[in-house]
Amino acid sequence: MTDDNLPPFSFPAVSRKQVTAAFDGGRLTSDGGVMLLAMADRRLGIAERLARCFPDRRDPARIVHTLADMIRARVFAISCGYEDADDLDRLRADPAFKLACGRLPESGADLCSQPTLSRLENAPSLKDAIRLTYALVDQWMASYEREPVSVILDIDDACDVVHGHQQLSLFNAHYDERCFLPIHVYDTEHSRPVALVLRPGKTPSGVEVRAHLRRLVRRIRERWKRTRITFRGDGHYARPEAMAWCEENGVDYIFGLPGAKPLARKVDEAADAIRTERALSGKPVVRGYAETRHKAKSWDRERRAVARIEASTLRARYPLRRHEHRPQPGGMDLRQSLLRARTDGELDQAAQNATGLGSNLLPFRHRQPGPPCAAHRRLLAHAHRPRRHSKDARSGEG
Repeated sequence: MTDDNLPPFSFPAVSRKQVTAAFDGGRLTSDGGVMLLAMADRRLGIAERLARCFPDRRDPARIVHTLADMIRARVFAISCGYEDADDLDRLRADPAFKLACGRLPESGADLCSQPTLSRLENAPSLKDAIRLTYALVDQWMASYEREPVSVILDIDDACDVVHGHQQLSLFNAHYDERCFLPIHVYDTEHSRPVALVLRPGKTPSGVEVRAHLRRLVRRIRERWKRTRITFRGDGHYARPEAMAWCEENGVDYIFGLPGAKPLARKVDEAADAIRTERALSGKPVVRGYAETRHKAKSWDRERRAVARIEASTLRARYPLRRHEHRPQPGGMDLRQSLLRARTDGELDQAAQNATGLGSNLLPFRHRQPGPPCAAHRRLLAHAHRPRRHSKDARSGEG
């Protein structure tokens, strides 16, 4: 067959410049940015490193796509927003993706399809999956030219919403979603990922947190013997098992603590001084810190606690125990946004989404007969009402 090219269309000239429309541009793509990912992969060698983590158990005589090529295609597709494996049924012939995977856009063979990727994702065993996680840790350590003096690692979990009933997906009342809660660990100084662990959609227990920290530190110590390691996390990771393990193994930690009255009483003197300073200076916000020793009931020893204290003219958006809508002293309406507009006139992010600040409360147009319900009882907010003469129903008490 002969390829017939359509003649170009000529349009009237503009400013003595010729305007022509041609239709022989070849195959097009809308994902040209995948080439930047390909450059990063070639420089770091992530796909090759992951491919070496588990053996290829396929028949060598029937192999068309190598493990590295399949991992590379899957990673590139997810990075470009194509999360489902069946998206590769069309992307496998995309010229940009073929170029990124080292194949010619026209004459090169197509990439792997969805069934091939599904077999790949189900092939690794539990030990293979652990080696894949360790490969990311090794990749992070390889980014340093020499052993650092100290590293600060931020550990936190993130809500990964699912759209079905996948294995280990659970309903989380805090996020009000059916989700996974994978644990992410990042290098604070360089903003580099260190490790990611896919896990069920529930808050990690102290034993689980301790196990993750132990495995991660053990892997780091295999290469870095003298590096000082510091973990930072929120209250989910302030578990007695995790803190005790860190203290016994020479690992520093900075974990958030939930507010408690015994702990607040220990810093009352410093808080009064900060409130007095704000009142005398007239500043809108005055911040300070206080240090004390604290021992919770579940702890086996006292530990150092640092309180961050802030005194400001801003008041809470919602009352804690008073359920009728009443303006606060100073003329501030409780229905107004907590965050004011910036100098450029644009509202802050929390003020733009004001409805999400009190999603666990009943609407203000209804008189709330009881205190705001906790997140895990949100679905019963309209059904659970205190008795008429109960203590919680008395306005202004509590």
